[in-house]
Amino acid sequence: MDIARLSARDIDALLGRVHCVEVPVAADEVLRGARVLVTGGGGSIGRELTRQIAARVPARLTILDRDESALHATELTVTGDGRLVSDMCALADIRDHAALGAIVDDVAPDVIVHAAALKHVPLLQRYPDEGWKTNVVGTRNVLEHALRIGVDAFVNVSTDKAADPATVLGVTKRVAERLTAHAATLGQGRYVSVRFGNVWPSRGCVLHTFAHQIEHGLPVRVTHPDATRYVMTCEQACRLVLEALAIGEGGQALVLDMGAPVRIADVARRLIERAGADVAVTYTGVRPGEKLTETLFSEREDPHPTAHPAMRAVTPAPLAFEHIGTGYRDVAGLI
Repeated sequence: MDIARLSARDIDALLGRVHCVEVPVAADEVLRGARVLVTGGGGSIGRELTRQIAARVPARLTILDRDESALHATELTVTGDGRLVSDMCALADIRDHAALGAIVDDVAPDVIVHAAALKHVPLLQRYPDEGWKTNVVGTRNVLEHALRIGVDAFVNVSTDKAADPATVLGVTKRVAERLTAHAATLGQGRYVSVRFGNVWPSRGCVLHTFAHQIEHGLPVRVTHPDATRYVMTCEQACRLVLEALAIGEGGQALVLDMGAPVRIADVARRLIERAGADVAVTYTGVRPGEKLTETLFSEREDPHPTAHPAMRAVTPAPLAFEHIGTGYRDVAGLI
């Protein structure tokens, strides 16, 4: 079963909901003729962002990633040419302030879409400082260079796990939202974050795990029968990110109405039925830091309407760059 080939309608069928009409994007005039830099351009979200941005005819579109194979895959997918000889691909790690700065100077972007991140909850629980280096220090580096050259718009890709964080991923992404809010107080451009739930299909998402288990006749492993998640298709999520370029204000974190959370065990059963397989669903127990159901806003946040009827926003408290400390232990109390 090739999960990557599932359409948006297929995904909605697995989620047990009616396929929704795509949200129209208001960012065309922000992107058309602009110089755009996408960090994390080799990932699933970065690749879809690159595809959607390219369709809006920017003056220059550069994708930055530390994974050369991922850069090749994005360039091939978007342009049909995977020779890696154009100025579309930039190889660097956002943790490296100097290398990142050299690329920002070369691209001179008007718009930065910041999608680079470490995101796998169990690994980050074991290696929290790695999450801090990329999700916190890396975000600070990108923001510092964005402020230095004076970008018109900056959007930070966040997660619903930042709303009321209980994991290293949630904490580091919450801090990234606060750093973005701080940048909004310093620069003349629009600095915003976008918060959404699980993105399907994406590299490493649970659908790939389920499909592998089904294909090999293994039990499909779900953490808990009542575990639910907010889910969007990759295309929908990226439309939200681009929408934020046009309507986000003043360090806001914008959240799309994603409907009711989806029961993961139900998705597993529908995928088994779709494959015509005879395998069982087993329950492994909730992992450290995981919740049965995610929240979109914390109890301390007061969401308010935006210019888009399907989006609400909150404004995270700004966090100055110099307060991130020297490791995860220093930021764990900054949420």
